Amino acid sequence: MLRFESNDSHRHLRVAPSSFVTVHPPPTTTAELKALRKQLRAARKAVPVAQRRRDARLIAKLAAQRHWLRPGRRIGLFLSMPEEIDTGPLVRAALRRGCHIFLPRITDYRRYRIQFVAFNGRLRRSRYGIREPQTGRILPARHLDFIFMPLVGFDLQGQRIGMGRGYYDRALGYLLRRRHWFSPPRVGVAFDCQQVLQLPTRPHDVPLTAVVTPTGIRHFSRSTTATGISA
Repeated sequence: MLRFESNDSHRHLRVAPSSFVTVHPPPTTTAELKALRKQLRAARKAVPVAQRRRDARLIAKLAAQRHWLRPGRRIGLFLSMPEEIDTGPLVRAALRRGCHIFLPRITDYRRYRIQFVAFNGRLRRSRYGIREPQTGRILPARHLDFIFMPLVGFDLQGQRIGMGRGYYDRALGYLLRRRHWFSPPRVGVAFDCQQVLQLPTRPHDVPLTAVVTPTGIRHFSRSTTATGISA
């Protein structure tokens, strides 16, 4: 695994026999977060093809076992990019169980806005190459029953970093403004190698409810502290 170590005022990387990326101290500057994203993306991209397929099936199985995919539920999902863990098995499991799937679609590249649109099979590619619905019923994030979120990295407190544009944080920003909103549950989907010891907490970041990886589910309390792993 990759490990950030502090050397006086400079950070450098070295190989460490740990189960996740550790950062000492946590990244705070834009340059440090950019470097961490680069290393985490390289780590997930390096996962072998056979393992990727197995891990994708395990995640779909874990989600089904937790009763997250109940019939009639409005599920926010995403269609994965090649370097991400494959969400195909998860999408198929949700459809088999009678869930209504809504995918993110970018509506404003300048202001980094997305909306959730019903998955009806007709897709287009965004400017970033992400597959998204061409047309369909639009649903605000607050009306989803459950949402699976992509991520580049996550930590033990439920903090998440994505690609740095903040699309999901803006879509879910109402959770920070209105404390009585506890829905939808927000579950990150990731390889185990995307876990880091600690990420910075920023005012606009919306924390995760849980993370599902091939080895289990990490739950977080309302105070964003890890409450354990269940397989």
